[in-house]
Amino acid sequence: LVAEIEKKITEAFEVFDRESNKTVDVREIGCIVRSLGCFPTEAEVQELLEKIEVEEPGGFVHLEHFLPVMTKVLLDRRFRPIPEDVILHAFEALDENKCGYITKDDLVKHLTKE
Repeated sequence: LVAEIEKKITEAFEVFDRESNKTVDVREIGCIVRSLGCFPTEAEVQELLEKIEVEEPGGFVHLEHFLPVMTKVLLDRRFRPIPEDVILHAFEALDENKCGYITKDDLVKHLTKE
């Protein structure tokens, strides 16, 4: 189980590791955590960062420091996923034409301008 979790975390981390050097910008940690199905508040993300050694002055996080902290978070089920009905309600709010889908252009508009 731990090996599977670590593999999942590593794969999510590598998506944001733009230079393939096992580091990511500290500002990406919230996105990585959320991509793993956890939905912490920004304050909770900051608490996580306090447990992870962040390389100064550049503000980079090494996978070797992130992996054990995030593994514990997932094993402890520390952050509950967003309930399905909440996600559905958010989708319905974006689906202005009530057609059951959102076009790419509409999604880009909502994510970048609204």
